[in-house]
Amino acid sequence: MIRIKSNSVYESKENWKIALIIFLIFIVIGSILYTNYLAENLAKEERKKAELLASAFKKLISASNDVDISFIFEIIESNETIPLILTNNNNEIIKTRNIDTARINRDSTYLKTLIAEISEKNEPIKIQLSDNTYNYIYYKDSYLLTQLFYFPYIQFAIILLFMITAYFAFSSARRAEQNRVWVGMAKETAHQIGTPLNSLTGWIEYLRETMDKELTDKVIPEMEKDIERLITVTDRFSKIGSTPSLIETDLVPIIEKLLIYFKKRSSAQVIWQYNYNHTESYSAHVNVALFEWVLENLIKNSLDAIEGKGNIIVELHKDSGQLIIDVIDNGSGISSGSFKKIFKPGYSSKKRGWGLGLSLSKRIIDEYHHGKIVVHESIPFVKTQIRITLSL
Repeated sequence: MIRIKSNSVYESKENWKIALIIFLIFIVIGSILYTNYLAENLAKEERKKAELLASAFKKLISASNDVDISFIFEIIESNETIPLILTNNNNEIIKTRNIDTARINRDSTYLKTLIAEISEKNEPIKIQLSDNTYNYIYYKDSYLLTQLFYFPYIQFAIILLFMITAYFAFSSARRAEQNRVWVGMAKETAHQIGTPLNSLTGWIEYLRETMDKELTDKVIPEMEKDIERLITVTDRFSKIGSTPSLIETDLVPIIEKLLIYFKKRSSAQVIWQYNYNHTESYSAHVNVALFEWVLENLIKNSLDAIEGKGNIIVELHKDSGQLIIDVIDNGSGISSGSFKKIFKPGYSSKKRGWGLGLSLSKRIIDEYHHGKIVVHESIPFVKTQIRITLSL
């Protein structure tokens, strides 16, 4: 098959997508870094606050009867965000703050489990009451700090969801517009071709009557084949935009007829092969006009790839309840990175043309015939194989 090089239109689309992805990545990374910076500072402030509370607890416990402890109580009671657990030397719980009391009453082991979890993340604050007496304050990150940690990921999810929604909405609108344009162009092309076709048919009849019989017997049949081909092309274009009917058809004579047509119009240095098991039946539900169009596109690409000298092989075989058609050549090949790209609209290696042939071929096989068309293999100047798979 022909070696594919990306044209400027396709590259600009790909570059736009890459730039958008890079922009999204920068937003996410920047958001995560800044949020982590804020979270670290908030965590330090919460540690200081927990230490202040520990100091207040220590003063409260060691205070004598004549000391005003109302201010200490205010410090302790002012904490409405940081979950705290105060324990003694034996790890017995003395007091809790901002802890789910309902759950404590339901589950007797909840506090001990929570203490173990908190200890892994935040080192407990030790309060020395005497030489051998200690209290410990275990503190957990506040709800605000926890939410701040998850904020960039939530932000990323929202941005990603927005971009995906916008992308699909834009793509759907663009595809709908493209479809309308293509359908309109196709039907107008079919209409425009119809008039000269009728005229050419009349001229052939005139030539048959006025030219030498030996010459007409040689030339007229080939001209009629070309006109028949033009009629087929007109029929194909007229079918674009409508749902084609699929009829069970023997593919062997259809492919054979196509190969004969191209063989007479190609270089004598092109070697054609048509391989299939003559004892097998190769019937599938197809729309003949559209299916021929796909095969023509593949054969024309092969002819371009071998540049007038080389091998073109068409093979038919069955595998696991599927009918497989392979178009093979020993032309310049397709790079592995372009195996999927060649079926994208606008992707072409030719200076002329819109890069729609293989894109339309894929649509005809995938959407209309519910099959698959892929680049099965490509080794430059050895073997390039495009495979069509249809259900039997």
